[in-house]
Amino acid sequence: MAPAVSRVYAELNLPPDRYSQGLRRRVAEEAAKSSFDETVLSVGRTTGGQVPKRQAEGVACEVAQDFETFYQRREITVPEDTADPLIMSLDGKGIVMRREGLRTVTRKAAEREQHKMKTHLSAGEKRNRKRMATVATVYSIEPHPRTAEAIMGVDAEQTEKAKKPRARHKRVWASVRREAQAVTEEVFEEARRRDPEQRRPWVMLVDGQPQQLKDIERCISQHEVEVTLVLDFIHVLEYLWSAAFCFYAKGSEAAEAWVLERALRLLQGKASDVAAGMRRSATRRGLTRQARESVDDCADYLLKYRHMLRYHEYLAAGLPIATGVIEGACRHLIKDRMDITGARWGLESAEAILKLRSLRSSGDFEAYWAFHTAQELKRNHTSRYECLPLQKAA
Repeated sequence: MAPAVSRVYAELNLPPDRYSQGLRRRVAEEAAKSSFDETVLSVGRTTGGQVPKRQAEGVACEVAQDFETFYQRREITVPEDTADPLIMSLDGKGIVMRREGLRTVTRKAAEREQHKMKTHLSAGEKRNRKRMATVATVYSIEPHPRTAEAIMGVDAEQTEKAKKPRARHKRVWASVRREAQAVTEEVFEEARRRDPEQRRPWVMLVDGQPQQLKDIERCISQHEVEVTLVLDFIHVLEYLWSAAFCFYAKGSEAAEAWVLERALRLLQGKASDVAAGMRRSATRRGLTRQARESVDDCADYLLKYRHMLRYHEYLAAGLPIATGVIEGACRHLIKDRMDITGARWGLESAEAILKLRSLRSSGDFEAYWAFHTAQELKRNHTSRYECLPLQKAA
């Protein structure tokens, strides 16, 4: 290519293919919101640009390629001027993948499967179709002290006052390609960027998944930080409800009253007493081992994680005790887009869409686009024509 032409291409920061930066941005934005079929139709209808489906997938992957670099290089120039707690949370959500996109163990299990029918999956034959994505969030929130009675709604006045503040400076993201440990490390790196000297309380909301806890504890040790681990109260309630149905009929008022009483005691910091009490009740009623299984599971759960069940301390300090933010992120980032009926994802396109949706949800897309186009200038022009004095090079 002639130097003069190269200079013009570089000054305009033209991509190497036929799709302009403006068109590529539209494709990326539309693909983050709806299916690739809808993306092709929408882009064609509103811009006149013709981007076939396969090329649209490729464009989305290319636009998302600078995601990790963007956040690694981004520095908090002015730390958030607050003493509010810094909240972190992690969760997992499965995505239906093409067989080649599954992790090795899952793919081998899928290959070994033998189906009863050729045209329909029978009960129990829908396993080994998903690859687990790790979802993460970091945000700040104003402390909001509450009481156990306010949380459970037994004190109307306190319940009204217990309306929690909204999360601020929230970043959410997800990855289906990288392992959970890598995403966990990113959570701690993000926290470090926001509070490098750890002047604020750090809180990690968890759901009790053993491997998740191991990853978190490893990061805490590596970073040498103090983190308050809080077990999601909603998960605890699920165990209580299962235990209640060992004593009372499902849907009964007696079961509801039983759960309410023990939930209040848990929120008052009496996890060990609740565990011991339900076991005594099962013994006194002469329940068989099978009939009391959920009671024992609940008691074991409460005792195993009682160091993360100090809810009376968390409520007094105004800390959140439920993982609503990360649950919402799972629904928004993954379910609303990735669970389209009949969709089976390739690994690269799934990862790209998760990155694009993460950028939009975190309010970082505009900053990312500027960073990405600067990186494109380097990749496509500056690195190839170093002799050219490109003023736009970043």
